[in-house]
Amino acid sequence: MADETSIKVSAATRDRLAALASEQGTTIRQLVEELAEGQPTQAEYAERAEQARAELASILGTVPSEEAEAKARGLLERLGARQDPAAA
Repeated sequence: MADETSIKVSAATRDRLAALASEQGTTIRQLVEELAEGQPTQAEYAERAEQARAELASILGTVPSEEAEAKARGLLERLGARQDPAAA
């Protein structure tokens, strides 16, 4: 088995994680690992953004302006908010 460690959370959080894991037919360990693996780090976001800029440059022959990037980012954020039931 891989290196292991433990994390400390409140009893209420542990109980909530247990309930969520049970509902999903998984374990707390798997639930936490999926959460950690599914969330990009800031460095990974930056790398993805650079890859996107390079791809756009190769297709369009130019890099989008900072203004265009800001508009696109705002649009994506608004779209994401609409998909998040908690944001409604």
